[in-house]
Amino acid sequence: MPSPSDWLARPFPEPLARLVPLALDLHWTWNHAGDAVWRQLDESLWDRTQNAWLVLQSVPSERLEHLAGDAGFLRDVRAFEDARERYRATPSWRPAGATSLPRVAYFSMEFGLHDALPLYAGGLGILAGDCLKTASDLDVPVIGVGILWQQGYFRQVIDARGWQSELYPYNEPASLPVQPVVTAGGERLRIPLTFPVRTIVLRAWQVRVGRTMLYLLDSNDPFNAPADRGLTSTLYGGVSEVRLLQAVILGVGGWRLVQALGLDVEVCHLNEGHAAFLVVERARAYRERHRTTFGEALWATRAGNVFTTHTAVPAGFDLYPPDEIEHYRPYFEEYVEGLGLSWDEWLGYGRQDRSDPGEPFNMACLALRGCSWVNGVSRLHGQVSRRLFAGVFPRRPEAEVPVSHITNGVHVPSWDSPWTDDLWTRAAGKGRWRGDVTALTDAMLRLSDEELWAVIERERDDLVRYARERLLRKLSRHGRLDIAARTARDVLRPERLTLGFARRFASYKRPNLLLADPERLLRLLTDRVRPVQIIVAGKAHPNDAEGKALIQRWAQFAARPEARLHVVLLDDYDMRLAAELVQGVDVWINTPRRPWEACGTSGMKVLVNGGLNLSTLDGWWAEAFADECGWAIGDARGAEAAGDDGDAHQLYALLEDEIVPAFYDRDAEGLPRRWIARVRASMARLAPRFSSARMLQEYVEKIYVPAASLLRRRSDRAAGVAARLEQWSRHLSRHWAGIRFGEPFADAGPGRLTVSVAVYLGQIEPESVRVELYADSRGSEEPFAMPMAPVEAIPGEPNAAVYRLTVETGRPASDFTPRVVPQHPDACVPLELPLIAWLR
Repeated sequence: MPSPSDWLARPFPEPLARLVPLALDLHWTWNHAGDAVWRQLDESLWDRTQNAWLVLQSVPSERLEHLAGDAGFLRDVRAFEDARERYRATPSWRPAGATSLPRVAYFSMEFGLHDALPLYAGGLGILAGDCLKTASDLDVPVIGVGILWQQGYFRQVIDARGWQSELYPYNEPASLPVQPVVTAGGERLRIPLTFPVRTIVLRAWQVRVGRTMLYLLDSNDPFNAPADRGLTSTLYGGVSEVRLLQAVILGVGGWRLVQALGLDVEVCHLNEGHAAFLVVERARAYRERHRTTFGEALWATRAGNVFTTHTAVPAGFDLYPPDEIEHYRPYFEEYVEGLGLSWDEWLGYGRQDRSDPGEPFNMACLALRGCSWVNGVSRLHGQVSRRLFAGVFPRRPEAEVPVSHITNGVHVPSWDSPWTDDLWTRAAGKGRWRGDVTALTDAMLRLSDEELWAVIERERDDLVRYARERLLRKLSRHGRLDIAARTARDVLRPERLTLGFARRFASYKRPNLLLADPERLLRLLTDRVRPVQIIVAGKAHPNDAEGKALIQRWAQFAARPEARLHVVLLDDYDMRLAAELVQGVDVWINTPRRPWEACGTSGMKVLVNGGLNLSTLDGWWAEAFADECGWAIGDARGAEAAGDDGDAHQLYALLEDEIVPAFYDRDAEGLPRRWIARVRASMARLAPRFSSARMLQEYVEKIYVPAASLLRRRSDRAAGVAARLEQWSRHLSRHWAGIRFGEPFADAGPGRLTVSVAVYLGQIEPESVRVELYADSRGSEEPFAMPMAPVEAIPGEPNAAVYRLTVETGRPASDFTPRVVPQHPDACVPLELPLIAWLR
């Protein structure tokens, strides 16, 4: 591998050569031990960008030569190195009783680690970046696998009319904190994807993220044709064919990269359905290595695959209509034949109803069928996902659709301000986010009102400074610099209640709910005694004209003379702007139409900084909300209950009657005690609970460890578990239609019910299934499903018996019905075999 200084490709004084690996390790994005070093290199550039790699690339050679002889600077560099080594030596977090953990490969179409590496579009990528950072903090063996986008997602410009336009600056790899992956022989590692008419070569890259690594692929290799070089150009851009090939690059190319690196990965985590082809390629590689059928290979490898869905509406899935997928058949036909599958069998893996040729090919269905573990990203989203995937499990009660949930969390050290970092360190210690976070609540509850309010005011002051600077740069593009400077200087005030609204501008997020009554909002903002100000930011999808119009309405409102000093619309919403906002706002507003937001982590980021949430009861806030921690819009019935007008009225009323008075209600010491009490409760109770440390620990304990255990059991060729599972599932699928029931008999007594029924299994052995008595939920009661026992064989009938169960219940017999479901100690039912037979 070339040395880091070779990759920088510029002369470097020897004493400072060690700065390069420090800048290439993105640990600096959430650890501030090196801030003094980067600031000394170029204070202005560092303060403006917070980008160590850019600073190191940009510093003049004369400045480097001077600093190479500066003893004080060299001491700071050594102190930085020492801090990094102490971090790397931090004891690993492990679940109780565990000495080692399985290696996990986390596949994601986007990763949001820092603006120095702009490979993200929004929340999905930020979550992936936070996951890798947390894996480094806890020393959980997770690697990332993604794509090095040449342009990535767009940069936003809002013109003088308030209309969004898009720019796509090129990501030159040499200007990014990445390094090429090289083989033992010193050659660039390249991953081939062979299609019938051509081979696409993928270059491999690596990014150090503290104690873990992110590996990336790109197709911009001179070996490729121009069209193929552009496949990894734009994130979520291009035509359907390009999007499909990008999914192949991530899934198929990503698994081949893992194998080429020689990494002993047991668990593959699919962050959304974009990586679904991974499950096929992993099974194909197993089949080729062990000379098995595809079915057996899928049973063996599926146990180690995890699928996290982030989609809350059917339109959010990547769908390819039948005629479209038929058009792409030449890409896949030879590959599919190599799996031993027919074309229709292959397409069936991507349909809800495998036998319906009219269904589109759904990447989420392919991911679901190739994984033994599926979860949503909040409690409410788990419920929504069970409804969305119900078609894959026909005749199953919705509550039994096998989608669990692990609520997202945020990497707190990436989002806390320097002042809250210091506050939390004094209260709970430096390594507080690297282990069990449940103990942090008590520590934060002990903080004084004075300490909390001082930090909140310092953060708000810093946000006002930053917003003015950013607004000045925006206005300078539109006209005279002197006018822009006066305008930016006058907006916002550090003592005012500050609201924040920043997210993707899409109609279901209702970004203009606050503009439902502009005059009422204006009166609220411009109150002479209790003024309010708001900072708004966000992007619309390039093809979403409605979303762009929503941005324009905010631009027009902010341009009104009466609103100008109280409303700031900032463009190009990126990670730096997001961090400044969540660190400085008093109230974070979120108004999605329930239940369309899967989780929504932006509001979690204000928790550690003392901001409060005002949100619809959707996503994470549906399970987090408590009166003492924030405010809720609407109720659990969703937006349809009161409608947008009703929710807008409640939003205004909460601001007017509760939020503004609480903020400005000061005691003799000038402190808003009621407000601070809410801040303390929110910080102490919610920040640890919605941290990515808690999230990743849940994934490890609930999914990764059991997934690896199941994978080892099924992959043991000598034990033959996968082969037996394939035979079992084929046998049941072939003979399932032959299951019959006799008429049930119910005997009811006081608080008791006995149900008997004759069950004829035909060619299916009784030990392969479970006969159950089932009742739907009623009121507060959970659904009931208990196994029935065979009590009497039926002469002359193969595999037939009378089954019986007595239950303690006051419910009528009509609430209960017998059913038959598959049963195997090594299978995940119904996820891996969704058969079910009901009495009626």
